[in-house]
Amino acid sequence: MASQLTQRGVLSLLLFLTPAVTPTWYAGSGYYPDESYNEVYAEEVPRAPALDYRVPRWCYTLNIQDGEATCYSPRGGNYHSSLGTRCELSCDRGFRLIGRRSVQCLPSRRWSGTAYCRQMRCHALPFITSGTYTCTNGVLLDSRCDYSCSSGYHLEGDRSRICMEDGRWSGGEPVCVDIDPPKIRCPHSREKMAEPEKLTARVYWDPPLVKDSADGTITRVKLRGPEPGSQFPEGEHVIRYTAYDRAYNRASCKFIVKVQVRRCPTLKPPQHGYLTCTSAGDNYGATCEYHCDGGYERQGTPSRVCQSSRQWSGSPPICAPMKINVNVNSAAGLLDQFYEKQRLLIISAPDPSSRYYKMQISMLQQSTCGLDLRHVTIIELVGQPPQEVGRIREQQLSANIIEELRQFQRLTRSYFNMVLIDKQGIDRDRYMEPVTPEEIFTFIDDYLLSNQELTQRREQRDICE
Repeated sequence: MASQLTQRGVLSLLLFLTPAVTPTWYAGSGYYPDESYNEVYAEEVPRAPALDYRVPRWCYTLNIQDGEATCYSPRGGNYHSSLGTRCELSCDRGFRLIGRRSVQCLPSRRWSGTAYCRQMRCHALPFITSGTYTCTNGVLLDSRCDYSCSSGYHLEGDRSRICMEDGRWSGGEPVCVDIDPPKIRCPHSREKMAEPEKLTARVYWDPPLVKDSADGTITRVKLRGPEPGSQFPEGEHVIRYTAYDRAYNRASCKFIVKVQVRRCPTLKPPQHGYLTCTSAGDNYGATCEYHCDGGYERQGTPSRVCQSSRQWSGSPPICAPMKINVNVNSAAGLLDQFYEKQRLLIISAPDPSSRYYKMQISMLQQSTCGLDLRHVTIIELVGQPPQEVGRIREQQLSANIIEELRQFQRLTRSYFNMVLIDKQGIDRDRYMEPVTPEEIFTFIDDYLLSNQELTQRREQRDICE
């Protein structure tokens, strides 16, 4: 349109108009009437500047305070503001560029953007309690601020901080603290004996005496160790207290709590027996009970107590082979001798030549160790009256005892049968044909052993191998 208007400005148009005709004018058309003549001229539009890359100063010369502009012109050389020149803007150290980093000289004789350099600053440092600081150049770049504390205080942290290019101070804010620690005094060390049947003692003490030498304020007293009135086990225990004042100074003290346990000499288990003890088994107040293996019975005191004199009460008993009195008046009198001591395996057979009887006796004779370990005594009832035989090991039973045992345990003479009786005299299992000792042992181990016997079995697992 501009070129069209320029051409129209060069040309002159002559129009002849008759007086009777009134022309119509349009506002903004670019044309206007001449009153002297009946002629109309085209309005001449101002010329747009012709683009000339040869003009050395097309745009004004860039001048950025506290920085510089590095320019590159299509003409090269010293053409730093000619048309099309591109300039990279940067600031001096300590200043930050605000605006465009790169500008270009446009045909409008203006640069494509603006920028300026702002001086970098850090925020003002806060004052510290009981101290101050001095700076070399205020809050400007590279300014160094040195901290110092009032008399009687010690500086903890960075002694100097520098204003850095990112607008932050180096390091961290230090503090001035009281250099005098508080005074603290702990209770005296103490020693105490453990209580009877225990391996611990309850120990009490008063809190430490604490005083601050500066402002008199103690902010905290920390205990490292058990509280007063706690139960302490045997040995030495270090109790430490640490006191802190308002300025974070601290002071510590310590004392020792020693707990002793009166102990008796270690008891040895009896031959063919074992011990069960309370507590640790050798400390003051502990009780040890003596037990005998199967087929043996205790002779002497059943238990002994560790006394404050560090000696055991009484004298050690022995485990002697169990003596069975078969000369009793009834089967009940015979069975009472085994109550809570032995289990019974009563074997009944119609005659000594019974195949089942001979097979069962043969297997049991090879497992006497396992039977003794499980406290099992065998009673044999074999044959028919009047040749019927009843025996416990080599001891013979009377006919009356045999008959009462058969009736009491419901054992027939007609065929092979067995009954297993526990230590309380209760019928626990019956067998109509021979069984291996392992089957009997498994049943006893799974269902009939007491807690003490279970412990003993674990300790003597391989004793019969």
